[in-house]
Amino acid sequence: MQFPGLPAEPRGLAALTGRLRAFVKAGDPWVQLRVLLLLAIGWLLSPLCWWNDLVINLPLAYGVGLLVKQLRPEWFAGGLIAGYWLSNVLGIVLMQTSALEVFQKPGEPNARRRELLWGLLTSSVYTLVVFVLVHVGVIHTPIAELTSTAGG
Repeated sequence: MQFPGLPAEPRGLAALTGRLRAFVKAGDPWVQLRVLLLLAIGWLLSPLCWWNDLVINLPLAYGVGLLVKQLRPEWFAGGLIAGYWLSNVLGIVLMQTSALEVFQKPGEPNARRRELLWGLLTSSVYTLVVFVLVHVGVIHTPIAELTSTAGG
C-alpha cells in the first residue's frame, strides 16, 4: 500500500543498486570475499567472457577429453565437448550463486534450484547454438586435428 508523500519502493536498477549498497555496508567481509571470488571465477568460465575459451575453457575441455580418452580412445571428442559445456555451465551457475547472495531479498524463499535449472538451460542453449554454427560451417573447429594430436 502506498501512502501519499512517502516514496515508493525502488524498482529496477535503483532497487539493484540499493541492494548492492546494503550488502557492501552490512555484509560480512568473508562473505563478500567469497561472493566476489565466485563471481570472478564464474565470469572467467562463462560464455560472457569473450577471451576465456582460448585461455581457460578449451584447455580445461582438452584435459577432460584426455581423461575420457583413457577409458576409450574414441571418446576424446565427446569428452572435449562435454568438458567445454561443463565449464560454461559451471561459470553461469557460479555467477548466479553470487548474484543470489547479493540480490535475493532476505525474506524470499530460496530459489537456488530454479536458478540452477535456468543456468543449465541457458548454457545448454548456448552450446546448442555453437554446435549448429559449427555443423553448418560458420565456425571452424579443430576437433579432427586435436583428435589426431591426442594420439587417436
